[in-house]
Amino acid sequence: MPSSQEIFLPVRNYDLAITLDSGQVFRWQREGDAWTGVLGKHFLRLTQTADGIRAQAAAPEDDWQFLRDFLQSDIELAAILKTFPDDEPMRAAVANCHGLRLLRQDPWECLASFILSSTKQIVQIRQIVSLLCERFGEPSMGAGRACFPTPQRLATCTEAELRECKMGFRATGLLNAACQIADGKLDLEHLRRLDYTAARAELTKLHGVGGKIADCVLLFGYGFDSAFPVDVWIERALQELYFPRRRASEKRLRKFAATHFGPHAGYAQQYLFHYMRTKLK
Repeated sequence: MPSSQEIFLPVRNYDLAITLDSGQVFRWQREGDAWTGVLGKHFLRLTQTADGIRAQAAAPEDDWQFLRDFLQSDIELAAILKTFPDDEPMRAAVANCHGLRLLRQDPWECLASFILSSTKQIVQIRQIVSLLCERFGEPSMGAGRACFPTPQRLATCTEAELRECKMGFRATGLLNAACQIADGKLDLEHLRRLDYTAARAELTKLHGVGGKIADCVLLFGYGFDSAFPVDVWIERALQELYFPRRRASEKRLRKFAATHFGPHAGYAQQYLFHYMRTKLK
């Protein structure tokens, strides 16, 4: 396959803006009618068209499969939506988030980003991640924007250096995770071979990684569609949309989520999350 700096991905029912701005990723920036970001070492510009997504790279690419994997452009979204419960909240969420997709991220970048997300709003997470990349990431191919720093690079940092990126107490968890991976005590690739319960147990051994962060990593980084992250937005959505007359405990909410939303519960969660954050806040 010849190298090229541009590719067109024909895909229907895909809203690039909603997908990149729905709290899954934190490094994509809107520039006019396009979105720019870095995947691995690739600096890219993505533009929505009527019948697909046009991607332009800053340097020639030999194989664009990495982008198809990230965008999950080959997934049949209609089949996933059919598995959602046929209830009023889900119908409203799907109608208001038409074309929302789940991305498939690099597990390390996903883990580090969600460690940094603890008790932070999306705009703040973006700022922290941007500073981290600027200070400790290598330049991407053909552009000035930096790559996400490797765990090996961050493992050489002091906690004080990481705190200079405005991450506060989250520096402890990020440094711990980087050191665990750099030392070989945690193998992120090995998690792909585990089931959901075992993979979640491994992630929650890390300092600063609770169930919500672990579920985000398993959902967005590994494609465990049964993972159902519960944060304040989802807890609010479940309470207001499904338990409006009585307050349910967190345990009750998790049990409900595990049985109500079907085999692609994580997908349903993202629709509820974005719907709650943008339509009902």
